[in-house]
Amino acid sequence: MSDEEQPAIGLIGMGDMGRMYAKRLLLGGWKNIYACDRPEKFEALKEEFKDTPLTILPSGHHVSRIADFILYSVEAEFIDKVVAEFGPSTKFNAVVSGQTSVKAPERAAFEKHLPEDVYIISVHSLHGPSVNPEGQPLVIIQHRAPDEKVRMVERIFASFKSHYVYLSYEEHDSVTANTQAVTHAAFLSMGSAWHSSAAYPWESGRYQGGIETVKINIALRIYANKWHVYAGLAILNPSARIQINQYAKSTTELFKLMVHGNGEELRKRVWEARESVFFSEVEETGERKKRTPILLSDKILDQFSLGPKPSTTSSPSSSTTSAPRNSHLSLLAMVDCWHVLGIQPFEHLSLAATPLFRMWIGVAEYLFRDEARLEEAVCAALEDKEHRSDDVEFVVASRGWSQCVEFGSWEMYRERFERTAAFFSPRFEEATRVGSEMIKTISASATPQA
Repeated sequence: MSDEEQPAIGLIGMGDMGRMYAKRLLLGGWKNIYACDRPEKFEALKEEFKDTPLTILPSGHHVSRIADFILYSVEAEFIDKVVAEFGPSTKFNAVVSGQTSVKAPERAAFEKHLPEDVYIISVHSLHGPSVNPEGQPLVIIQHRAPDEKVRMVERIFASFKSHYVYLSYEEHDSVTANTQAVTHAAFLSMGSAWHSSAAYPWESGRYQGGIETVKINIALRIYANKWHVYAGLAILNPSARIQINQYAKSTTELFKLMVHGNGEELRKRVWEARESVFFSEVEETGERKKRTPILLSDKILDQFSLGPKPSTTSSPSSSTTSAPRNSHLSLLAMVDCWHVLGIQPFEHLSLAATPLFRMWIGVAEYLFRDEARLEEAVCAALEDKEHRSDDVEFVVASRGWSQCVEFGSWEMYRERFERTAAFFSPRFEEATRVGSEMIKTISASATPQA
């Protein structure tokens, strides 16, 4: 496509995701790119992109007047305010898009503030700014536009080499809640619990082996991102609120069964959740479907540990480490939550799963599909006291995050997040690097399930 044929692309908002979009579009050979952010960032952005075809403009009004495709990369909390300010300046027949993680407020802002003579096609890359978009889901929402405009959007993002997923606004918010809400709640609660214990988990000697490797690296990876990335989904998405509340409830109820030593009821609940989530699908022959496992062996995952490498012994049924047994309450509660709410997470795995969700459901699958490994976790929950104090902190943390979301408090969310992030910040660079390598290895090396 010649420069004359290229549509002018406008980016309103140049935070981490906005700049990721800008750089990928530049790599794709797009020349007519215009961008803006808050006035105080104007000079710094001009300096950052001075040797590129991207032009930094003073405001969203300038971008809106010139661009044929306009992408709002703005926090969901502020999308209405920003579109209200710049939307009326939108160029005639332009396509307007947004890439917020929650689409209900984005849709409302577009319908309220955009002129009737412009098109609306929203997008959302289901990954963070540090993840390579190649092969990752990129949602496209054809809300108010003909098919030819959708083809234009597809051409614009072709350089991302992402997997296009076509959804409505309502479907998007439902899918993102199902694939992200409980995942984020679990990792945020883990981080808060470790912070409250004033201990780095990889230094305690109690968190070793493949499952713990994933827990630690992904929890730190989340806290290395910006708080608003997760707050918007949790607070503004009604489905997410329901799931986060149920996750805290599942965590509390399972912990009570552990403390009371009610093994019969605990096993009954855990095994019912196992059957519902992991074995509900059957072939026409009546046999259970077999899947390619997401997670790899402890031996492979141990190479990504932030702490000392554990010694490993093998048994016919599974690979176990010499580390103390763990109840894996966070995982038991996650699968219980999905079971109670009737969520089938595998339905979204190939459709619109984020890297974090793929890792987290992989860890759950790794634990729940192996009966011996799952029984060991249940026995640890009932008998071992080594992790009991950490489990207490985890229950408190999960309830705290649920209350924060229920109250809809952005400030409370931010304070909880940033205090824990500050505690772990010395290891963010390493955790982000290790987490990226772990995702690559798992994506490339998964083997068919026996």
